[in-house]
Amino acid sequence: MSKSKKRMSDGAFSELVEGLEELVEHAKGNRPDLRTTTFSIPDPPEAMGKDQIVELRTSLRCSQAMFAKALNISKRTVEAWEQGLREPGDASLRLLEIARKHPSVMFGRVVRNNGKTVATPDTANK
Repeated sequence: MSKSKKRMSDGAFSELVEGLEELVEHAKGNRPDLRTTTFSIPDPPEAMGKDQIVELRTSLRCSQAMFAKALNISKRTVEAWEQGLREPGDASLRLLEIARKHPSVMFGRVVRNNGKTVATPDTANK
């Protein structure tokens, strides 16, 4: 049995060729009407051990369930991380980094309570 190959439509191919031609002209400096956007990609997040994860969660005064909900993961995953049974992957490490550096992004609202940072659910958008 042979698999049928999907082919690009003539219109889509023409748009692709046109875009590539514009790219070449822009690279040569002949298309000042086109812009170039550059950005830097951050380094991969650093690994976090179980103690660091517990420390982060408790510093935000979150339960495991609340922390899991903010990270869009299961409570069992948080438990496994904190017990050292599993390690967070790169995407989760990035979310943990954001939670550590900018908790209000993860939790909607962060308040100070007796000098301690407390994450609270964002109820204004519900």
